[in-house]
Amino acid sequence: MSDDTDASAGSDAERSALARTLETRLGQKLVKLDETRGEITIEVLPENWLAVAVTLRDDPDLRFEQAMDLCGVDYLSWGQSEWDTTDVSSQGFSRGVEGAGPGRFDWAHRPRDENIPHRFGVVLHLLSVSNNQRVRMRAHCADDDLPLLPSLIGIWPSVDWFEREAFDLFGIVFDGHPDLRRILTDYGFVGHPFRKDFPLIGNVEVRYDPEKRRVVYEPIASVEPRVLVPRTIRDDSRYVQVDAERKVGAK
Repeated sequence: MSDDTDASAGSDAERSALARTLETRLGQKLVKLDETRGEITIEVLPENWLAVAVTLRDDPDLRFEQAMDLCGVDYLSWGQSEWDTTDVSSQGFSRGVEGAGPGRFDWAHRPRDENIPHRFGVVLHLLSVSNNQRVRMRAHCADDDLPLLPSLIGIWPSVDWFEREAFDLFGIVFDGHPDLRRILTDYGFVGHPFRKDFPLIGNVEVRYDPEKRRVVYEPIASVEPRVLVPRTIRDDSRYVQVDAERKVGAK
């Protein structure tokens, strides 16, 4: 048996042990723990964001010393498909749905999902070098109008630019960050481009004015609105039928 197979065989047991340790150490601070696809995701309330982070770093049985990534998420229109993969024929290109995906709704008629009471979330990926383990931590911001979480820069300095990126693209504010400003867009940029209700053509366009000898911002005039939705098949009825036929044939 190869070393890779041995490592894989032991990983499930280690992962379950990690899940039990997390449940024991975090207790009531843990909203949910999920082990889907062999990955552990824990969800906490925003008021416990800092306390849980300290526990994950300092507990001798956890020791998540490195923050590998941090990102924002906009759950507006979460779970709504732009393609119909179950109730249409398998031929042709008429499977596009005039849905409520990004760029296809206005704020007054925005889609709502009762299963996701808060729109914005922050996801943190941690690595324990000491224990060779990973965990994902998530929290939903309590206020949709002013999404806010405490900054983790005092616990893991590596989140500095990650938090700035989430602020720039999603408008999530990280309280206590020493230098929270835009990092990818320009200083005069209007809005947050990764929000689902952000216009796909933007709010303003930029061009160089030879007479003024500088870059100027103007209302959108030369760009035609359009929606380019990549086709992503999640649950295709054709594959479900093929799978059923194979099972019947196997009998």
